[in-house]
Amino acid sequence: MSEDRTQELQALQAALAAEHAAAYGYGVVGGQIDEVRRGEARAAYDAHRARRDALVREVRDLGGAPVAAAAGYALPFAVPDAAAAVRLAAELEDRVAGVYSDLVRASAGQRRREAAGALREAAVRAVRWRGKSVAFPGLAERTANAGAPASPSATAAPTT
Repeated sequence: MSEDRTQELQALQAALAAEHAAAYGYGVVGGQIDEVRRGEARAAYDAHRARRDALVREVRDLGGAPVAAAAGYALPFAVPDAAAAVRLAAELEDRVAGVYSDLVRASAGQRRREAAGALREAAVRAVRWRGKSVAFPGLAERTANAGAPASPSATAAPTT
């Protein structure tokens, strides 16, 4: 496999891992979010599951074994109430946008367009959750929240 293909497969695997973590995180969000925003959380959860399923197929198409979801993930902060659930949803979307920006860099053609679309969707969801936008979605070093990692390891860490 060429170096470009290897980098693309690694970026796909990172995006898949991020989608696994986002689906887990939205399970937490759904447990704490108020009724008014529950539909929005459900739509985001469904979108992440659909992206996850598509990424599994893409990884297999490139000859890779899709990374499995962890049994659980460490959250970046405690989520005791609806306000924290909203912050978690925005954080999840920021992290997903970060790994999709890596996939945009590592891919070309249709896969790049799809990754850019996924980045855009995550950025829009983050804005909706947060109530404000960032200048460069998916590039944490360019946002006010420079402490948030934008690498493939930016997703919630699996717990054992």
